[in-house]
Amino acid sequence: MPRLFWKFFTTIWLTMAATVGVIFLLVNFLQGVPFARELDEERRAITLNLTANVLARDGEDAATYFISTSEETLPPGLTISKTAKADACAVPKTVDTRSVLKDGICYQISLPVRATSTFDNLGPFIPWLAILISSTISAGALARYLIRPVVHLRDGLSALAHGRFDFRIGDKMAGRKDEVTALAHDFDSSAARLQELQDAQQRLFHDVSHELRSPLSRLQAAVGVLRQSPAKLGAMLDRMDREVERLDALVGEVLTLARLTAGSGLSLKTHTLDVIELLNEILGDAAFEAQARDVSITTSVDGVFRAEVEGELIYRALENVVRNAVKYTAEHSRISVACEATTDRLKICVTDQGPGVRRDELERIFQPFSRGNEAVPRGGYGLGLAITRQAIERHGGRVHASLPDAGGLAITLELPRRPTPYGSADDQASRDFT
Repeated sequence: MPRLFWKFFTTIWLTMAATVGVIFLLVNFLQGVPFARELDEERRAITLNLTANVLARDGEDAATYFISTSEETLPPGLTISKTAKADACAVPKTVDTRSVLKDGICYQISLPVRATSTFDNLGPFIPWLAILISSTISAGALARYLIRPVVHLRDGLSALAHGRFDFRIGDKMAGRKDEVTALAHDFDSSAARLQELQDAQQRLFHDVSHELRSPLSRLQAAVGVLRQSPAKLGAMLDRMDREVERLDALVGEVLTLARLTAGSGLSLKTHTLDVIELLNEILGDAAFEAQARDVSITTSVDGVFRAEVEGELIYRALENVVRNAVKYTAEHSRISVACEATTDRLKICVTDQGPGVRRDELERIFQPFSRGNEAVPRGGYGLGLAITRQAIERHGGRVHASLPDAGGLAITLELPRRPTPYGSADDQASRDFT
């Protein structure tokens, strides 16, 4: 059962127990018997009627004997008086008297009403008063218990509505451990995620603006040179072509990343292909390009792994990792590529012998426009690994970086045979792991 259920159950049960306890205390310590006056009146009426019946049936001596032998059980003060006036019995009976006509004599049986106390007057109200007090206390406790976190949640939602994504409420739960506390921690997680997305968006806008400014500035410079020296037309046109190509590549990668991010909730257009065969094609092209820097690379990986994937995304993911390794590895070094296939998952590890990154940058290099601080500038915009992570995670896999003992950087990709929804428990666990 949920913890909140047991708290409500315990509160209601304690309320009932407290009600019974209050009634018990009033009865035993304050002598405030519920309905005491009604019980006393009923007992008085029975005593008077019983004495009158004995007197009418058996006579005065029997009634007197009945009174004397019953002093311990009957209410005290019961008396019998008689008068010769027969018409005295015509008086109707009252609460404390009875009249009996016997052998021409009118007998008056009286039982004086005892003095009542304050608690006797309150007797009928004691149960209701106890219930009212107990229920008021428990209702106040429950209301306070529930309203306080609701107020915190309302404040948190209001803060989010006003763009304050740094607002947290988990530390205001005062040590509670129930579903409301879990909801508060979920709120904090959501707010933290929104803050990350907002920071990432602002950082992306800044980085895109910065990356676009450089080629645009060079284009403007080339135009200025052309206006001053028309004779340099050929050289400036070549320069402008290169800058336009860079702009086109940058815009293309930004659009690819934006499409992956925006379409994370959409279904993939998958088909069956051999991922290892696709990897071998990429390795063949990369090996040809790596010859210019005297870099050797694993050109073929054995095995077959047929999976349901969106081919274009997986191609971009694998190509970005391999080309990054070729770009940043040291000259005259080697790049190793290893595959490990299981029944439902393929693990690919690409290891280079470049400068690597600091340990605290292993996660940051997967952010857009992010490069290691010690990375040698070799072109590119720092979007490759970000696209790789988005593409692999959309298939339900994961990507993470590590630092081999021999130096360099290792990028590990894990791809399931069939795509799982992005954001599933396994996928979340992988992101936590990385």
